[in-house]
Amino acid sequence: MIRKPVVAGQFYPAEKSDLIKQIEQFIDKNAKKIDAKGAIMPHAAYEFSGFVAGQTVSKISSKDTYIMLGPNHRGYGEPFSIMTEGSWQTPLGEVKIDSDLAKEILKQSNFLKEDSIAHLYEHSIEVELPFLQYFNKDFSIVPITVFPAEIKIFKEIAASIAKAIEQKQKKEKVTIIASSDMTHYESQKKAEAKDKQAISAVLELDDDKLFKTVKDQNISMCGYAPAVIMLVAAKLLGAKKAKLIKYQTSGDASGDYSSVVGYAGVIIN
Repeated sequence: MIRKPVVAGQFYPAEKSDLIKQIEQFIDKNAKKIDAKGAIMPHAAYEFSGFVAGQTVSKISSKDTYIMLGPNHRGYGEPFSIMTEGSWQTPLGEVKIDSDLAKEILKQSNFLKEDSIAHLYEHSIEVELPFLQYFNKDFSIVPITVFPAEIKIFKEIAASIAKAIEQKQKKEKVTIIASSDMTHYESQKKAEAKDKQAISAVLELDDDKLFKTVKDQNISMCGYAPAVIMLVAAKLLGAKKAKLIKYQTSGDASGDYSSVVGYAGVIIN
């Protein structure tokens, strides 16, 4: 199947030329590239989170395949959903699914299920693709969405991803991207304080601490599950360090700091 864009014209421009023009406002064409095993990127409307996403993806070396982990905001489909066939369409063209790797991940996991329904209306993966397409004309993806759950489930999915990558000898050809915004609809001061704690756990590569911090501090980080999975998988694949590329909030774009959403861009290598 071809998964059609559902937030083109809402979260980002529907016209190719307009989309390219907007992306170019956010990226750094001269950025030094990092051979990333993983990354966290935000997924809000580009006017709010585009700069963080653009600055982050600017520093990621292009790869053959991106495993795209997103939260399931809408609740459709399987709790832990993977698509193994087809392609995703954006105004910049089609991106094929890496069926070989996706099917191996599915085979390795007891929790992931083959499912396209969960992805039909979910924006968290879609909004990342144009940024990747801007820098890389020929790549494939493995789309995975997840519900909140126990951390042991996230660790199993992560182990399945890492094992599949090693089985298919794609360790140097894959980057795992966790799509997540940070704190939602709190004051700038409160959002920054909460997000600092979550980001600190990520920078320490401590998936248990991230999970516990989000729960204990009631941090409305919608993609904490994708972030935990990415961290565990990246470490299994040899990641040793993390770097915060950019943090800001919607208030930095809107000027309204009374109720903001936080956005962080992090690279794991």
